[in-house]
Amino acid sequence: MYTLYNRKTTKEIPVKMRLLKSPPPNRTFEQLKNHYLVEKAIAERLKSASREERKLIYATMYDDLFRQVPDHPRLTRRNDEKLTRLANKERLALVRDFLNPSSVFAEFAPGDCTFAMEAAKYVKTAYGMDISDQRGQNYKSAANFELIIYDGYHLEGIESSSVDILFSDQLIEHIHPEDTKLHFELAYRILKPGGKYVFRTPHAFTGPYDVSQYFSDDPQGFHLKEWTFIEFKQLFKDVHFSQFYPVRSVKGIRLKLPYLYVEACEHALKLLPRSYMRVLAKYLIPSICIVVIK
Repeated sequence: MYTLYNRKTTKEIPVKMRLLKSPPPNRTFEQLKNHYLVEKAIAERLKSASREERKLIYATMYDDLFRQVPDHPRLTRRNDEKLTRLANKERLALVRDFLNPSSVFAEFAPGDCTFAMEAAKYVKTAYGMDISDQRGQNYKSAANFELIIYDGYHLEGIESSSVDILFSDQLIEHIHPEDTKLHFELAYRILKPGGKYVFRTPHAFTGPYDVSQYFSDDPQGFHLKEWTFIEFKQLFKDVHFSQFYPVRSVKGIRLKLPYLYVEACEHALKLLPRSYMRVLAKYLIPSICIVVIK
């Protein structure tokens, strides 16, 4: 048990903390606890904030997190070249067939920009769009790449109907649920007719996937909402995308799946107790990866 302090009353509130799963080999219980509490506190501010307030929080939230959680996996992975190469190889498998020397490629939330740099090798122009500059000290830019910092809402620097391929990986779950439709409307605006947005995000049935997984059955950190395929289908229709289909990457091969399959899986899995649902979902629909077409 540890002690939490209520900032308004300074009253001590006893809270029990226990791990729901074994910690990774490179992190201690105290590190995970600190990460969880810091991220949860920032997420709670974000969830209760107005749209204007969220702009300010978006601009500093990762700087605040990384300053208070120096052992954050994103920081430690940045220095692991092998993990970076493997991650980029997996991402490239999702979009490689859509890239060509005349393409304009753009990535939402590119983080350290290593994948955007990889994609830039195959296209005419590449952009990264993020709420803060998270490039590391060893960052090396490409002549055809530009990083654009924006507030999460108003994007300048990329013209409407100018992008062939959009990409994001593990982003949608970080967007405030009230802002998710706005995000896809922005994607729709900058895509060319027939342009594709390829994105990957955790599935709600197998989560949570943020640091909450060690302490809670529900996402309470920076994963503000983990989604289902059925929820996304209605969203795509509301934004007026012409087509959309799930994909699954198996050993570097991208497989196109019928949407009916993932919908049927979700309907069936919902009938099961949560413990069984989570286990089966990891085999049937382990994550969400979708191609949406303007």
